[in-house]
Amino acid sequence: MVSTREGMDTDHLPGELCDAAKALYAKALRAGRIARDDLAGDPCLIELALVHPDPDDARWLRPVPPSIALNKLVHPIEQEIQLQRQRAVNLADAFEPFMSISTPDPSAAQAVTVLEGLDLINDTLDRAVSECTEELLTIQPGSGRKPEVVQAGLRRVGPLIDRGIRMRTLYQHTARHHSATMGYVERIGPHGLEVRTLEEIVDRLIVIDRKVAFVPARTDRRVALELRHEGLVRYLVGVFDQFWIYGVPWEDEVPYQPSVEGVTGIQLSIAKLLVEGHVDEAIARRLGMNVRTCRAHIAKLAATLGSGSRAQLGFLIARSGILEREEREG
Repeated sequence: MVSTREGMDTDHLPGELCDAAKALYAKALRAGRIARDDLAGDPCLIELALVHPDPDDARWLRPVPPSIALNKLVHPIEQEIQLQRQRAVNLADAFEPFMSISTPDPSAAQAVTVLEGLDLINDTLDRAVSECTEELLTIQPGSGRKPEVVQAGLRRVGPLIDRGIRMRTLYQHTARHHSATMGYVERIGPHGLEVRTLEEIVDRLIVIDRKVAFVPARTDRRVALELRHEGLVRYLVGVFDQFWIYGVPWEDEVPYQPSVEGVTGIQLSIAKLLVEGHVDEAIARRLGMNVRTCRAHIAKLAATLGSGSRAQLGFLIARSGILEREEREG
């Protein structure tokens, strides 16, 4: 509803005729006049100057011929169009001197593209992966992807198998116990997929042919960055390769971490992050587990060290020396 007069609403935009006004205007044209009272609930005809007062009787209104009325209504619109055209010409003239000035690297403007929304992210990723000709690198943090995400991954990389594309993926150790991820590796592994796992890795990363990379730009992953800057992509490939060196091949057992003073390996990792000041949610995300599991480990760690509060726990971790001993024994 668009208000055209205080206390009156119409169901059309200003300058347009509603169906009721069209019927009244047709009635006025046929009869040569229309009673003013007939327009009490719809002022459109008066506001658009389609009727004018009858000089002989104020109770009546006479219609303005359509050709005259149309000309009066269209004329200001045409003037506005001409004005906007002139503005466009003026802008084109103003920018013309700059068109001959080129940047040192025209592709730099497309070096970083912000992708907002899951549909756009997935469509762009699908297109980029479909154009892969040599290598696909991925880092997938967390304890495992949802089944529907795994299915999307299968659909995405399926065509790469026939083309002999080398694929390397890094997961966290916790993904080894995730059924959907295990099924994905079993299906793709024999066809060129290499998988390694680590206890802690960086956030999600996808690199295609060492030319384009995708990274999340927000924690909910509804915004991503498409990177095509040669230096940035090369740096991210270096990060991947560094993690890959220390990764445990999927077909191998994760090395057993002996406990230190009754504290397990995963609890030692949590202790390190606690001392660094990370909150439960951040620790869980970095170690690829849910927050509930993370808090359960923190509770066991606190019980082992005899801590009665969260504030005391950090102090006891530092005083116990378990992190220093773990580094020496590691």
